[in-house]
Amino acid sequence: MNHFEYRDDVLCAEDVRLDDIAQQVGTPFYCYSTATLVHHWQVLADALAKAGLKATVCYALKANANRAVVQTLARCGAGADVVSEGELRQALTSGVPAEKIVFSGVGKTREELLYAVSKGILQINVESEPELEMLSAVASERGVRARVALRVNPDVDAGTHAKITTGTKENKFGIAWDDAARIYARAATLPGLDVMGLACHIGSQLSDMTPFRNAFRRIHELVLALRAAGHTVTTLDVGGGLGVPYGQEIPPSPMVYAGIIAETLSDLGCRLILEPGRLMVGNAGVLVTQVIRIKDSGHRRFVIIDAAMNDLMRPALYDAHHTIMPVQRPEAGTPQTPADVVGPVCETGDTFARDRILPPVQAGDLLVLCTAGAYGATMSSSYNCRPLIPEVLVKGGEFAVVRSRPSYSKMHENERLPAWLEDNKP
Repeated sequence: MNHFEYRDDVLCAEDVRLDDIAQQVGTPFYCYSTATLVHHWQVLADALAKAGLKATVCYALKANANRAVVQTLARCGAGADVVSEGELRQALTSGVPAEKIVFSGVGKTREELLYAVSKGILQINVESEPELEMLSAVASERGVRARVALRVNPDVDAGTHAKITTGTKENKFGIAWDDAARIYARAATLPGLDVMGLACHIGSQLSDMTPFRNAFRRIHELVLALRAAGHTVTTLDVGGGLGVPYGQEIPPSPMVYAGIIAETLSDLGCRLILEPGRLMVGNAGVLVTQVIRIKDSGHRRFVIIDAAMNDLMRPALYDAHHTIMPVQRPEAGTPQTPADVVGPVCETGDTFARDRILPPVQAGDLLVLCTAGAYGATMSSSYNCRPLIPEVLVKGGEFAVVRSRPSYSKMHENERLPAWLEDNKP
């Protein structure tokens, strides 16, 4: 469910017309719905409660790290899953308590670990033996005890796009399954560490429950084996990855997902941690863009828009599908024809859709790329010296710009010329 609907034939975000925002903010821009964010949080919370699960839900900032979005979810009760010191700082400044923050990722630096332990966060998900040793040294140096879970790789294929699967032995993530018991035992002997349990995340945008069930069953077996060897296991971080609908697909509901967790893991009596990202924000956001011109090559019709691959990387990176809708609803029965929707960046990959069936559009029309709240703004760049685009948050009949479009002079502020170029000599 989302709160982007036509009213009087104009697409609105909650009670605000998107064309009104475009007139005041300019295009392109991202628009997020508070009501949708809160709704998705509540649906997941209700599903967990009905399944009898008590879980700490840590929103994955990598999906969308805008402070207003994170704070909206924090006020609902969300913790945070972070993968860098920057995300950790963003979570803390957005009102997420340190005791509800989990730090994941394969490449944590010594400085990042030092910052994490100094803040007393809930848990650090360690993904290799060298990282474990570094964390032990850092915690000992600080005179504190770091709470640790070992992220294990269950070697389960999630069946998703190759670039977003994380749970097979070919992926860089997690500790190899065959090494998990040995490294868990070693972790228990290292100073400065409180070994709490296990973490597992097998990929993103899953639409089939079978990989989840298979991974959780393997985790269940490992917990029993660790306990039989005399180790304490009190926490299980089951990751995230539940898919959202980008087109016609219908992913399993949070209720089904919660049921799988309960079926496979609830008898262990562990504290559960979940890391939803896309599930919370995916269809809570849209990308609003304006048509620059129509180009007919004789072989193809191109709808050239002012949004580009640097604003929304997913189609270029993953061949991802985003539904495209006009802000002004066409009259019923309006004939539709195929077109390629492309951006202005000088890359053939700057293509959002090929042969997409669209109603007639012309220069100046506004279009919306749907389900753009996750991995949109957070992956954007200034490629081709294009400014990062604004982000707007709507609540009821109000909206606010929560990230501004920088001026060109602002973009240049961090650049410096070396002394030998300052006099502009060739």
